[in-house]
Amino acid sequence: MSDYKALYRKWRPRDFDDVCGQDGITDILKYEVENSKLSHAYLFCGSRGTGKTSCAKILSKAVNCENPRGGNPCNECRACKSIDSGIATDVIEMDAASNNGIGDVRDMQDEIAFTPALLKYRVYIIDEVHMMSTQAFNALLKTLEEPPSYVIFILATTEYNKLPTTIVSRCQRFDFRRISGEVIKDRLLSVAKSEGIDITEDAARVIARISRGGMRDAISLLELCAGARVKIDEQLVFDTVGSGNRSAAYGIIEAILKEDYSTVYGIVNDIVMKSGDISVFWQEIIDSYRDLMVVKNSDMARQYLDLTEAEYSTLKSLSQSIGTARLSYHVSLLEAAMADMQRAFNSKRSIAEIALTRMCDPKLSGSVEALGARIEELERELELLKLGVVKPVAKKTEAQKAPAVQVEREAPAAEASPQEAPVAKSTSAGPYPRWGALLSKIASLKPSLYSALAKGASLVALPDGSFSLKLQPVFSGVVTRGESDHLALIKGVIASLEGTSPDAITLKVELAEAQRTQDAFSELDSAINKF
Repeated sequence: MSDYKALYRKWRPRDFDDVCGQDGITDILKYEVENSKLSHAYLFCGSRGTGKTSCAKILSKAVNCENPRGGNPCNECRACKSIDSGIATDVIEMDAASNNGIGDVRDMQDEIAFTPALLKYRVYIIDEVHMMSTQAFNALLKTLEEPPSYVIFILATTEYNKLPTTIVSRCQRFDFRRISGEVIKDRLLSVAKSEGIDITEDAARVIARISRGGMRDAISLLELCAGARVKIDEQLVFDTVGSGNRSAAYGIIEAILKEDYSTVYGIVNDIVMKSGDISVFWQEIIDSYRDLMVVKNSDMARQYLDLTEAEYSTLKSLSQSIGTARLSYHVSLLEAAMADMQRAFNSKRSIAEIALTRMCDPKLSGSVEALGARIEELERELELLKLGVVKPVAKKTEAQKAPAVQVEREAPAAEASPQEAPVAKSTSAGPYPRWGALLSKIASLKPSLYSALAKGASLVALPDGSFSLKLQPVFSGVVTRGESDHLALIKGVIASLEGTSPDAITLKVELAEAQRTQDAFSELDSAINKF
């Protein structure tokens, strides 16, 4: 049994200042307590684990505290200690899920007729109040309309939309928001440090993400992971929760984009052989696609997503390899497959593999989303044709092959090909001002080329109108020897930005550090040989 069985109860907030992520609400409650402007009924709404019941208990202490401190309970007087220990007969907690009948409300009405036994106020905390029956709501409504001055009702619910408007209109309503992942992460690290639990920062971030904004669930999961009595890392959290690792979800997305069927089936097989639940892993894939969509469409995605640096870097790379239409097509298949898994419990693996196969190739589906993905691919090919990049349909003979491009070592600009006309004149050489636009265009057309250019490459506009592309030695082969159409694509994009034809562009490729070229390749070869 874990040594941290009562971890959440131990770290539960004891005053308003200790409540995380609900500063606006706690400030109002402190003001009302301090200035004796209490309402007869409060309604706390919000998702699970966000502090509704904790705030209700703190409020019950604050209104009955013998020595309040700025609206906070002192936690030292007889009233505070009796409420904390659960022996205060004047603070009644009711679970409306199991006490939802009209008889339970009538029993409460009979008790209300008597003044508090020991405290100043009798406080009724009714949790999950939306579970009450219609008759119980009607009986409660009559009590809320004319309550005694010594009675305070605190209603808590996770489903505000199920409450009658007549009940809501007679309460002071507070909406508890989900707690941010960063706040939960910091709280978990603080708890772990105090309890002597060894946990990595990335593991705390993963726990915060899984808890979906609920501090209670986050601390409970930390307690569960701590039961293993080993250092808590990301893998231990995933194993404890029973979900697949995010790296496996990212791996299957990458395999889909490359149409690597063997890897796709292999990952699914690994999940099944490790007794994992395919539907849980499927939810991980859906969540990963949601993150991928945010990363692709927003420059501020890092602020919206609870991701580690490695996860964000992986998603950023994947977003360069998939178009919006294909992304929408994949999401539609994932949602349909999830619905099928819920209906056909014993066929989860088959449903998953069929859906993944269709995701690899849009031609296997006749849906609108699949057609959109195919049209997007055709548009990309047409764009390549406009830029002068023509892919051969058959293997060329040796006589038809274009001559290889020679990588020069910091050659002077005067050696540019004389027969090609320059497109722009300037008095001095300088960085190409539209380099960012060029990279963005190439990223949408050829992600692999974009990756090579984005890592230290630069483009210089020379005085004679030609261009010099400077590459890092390690990545020069990707551009000049990887695919024959890479340089043609770069020239085509430059031509489109300059408003001219690709034939009018003179492009020379140079190494950024010519004197270290041989050393760089030697170091790279040595590193490869070590593995």
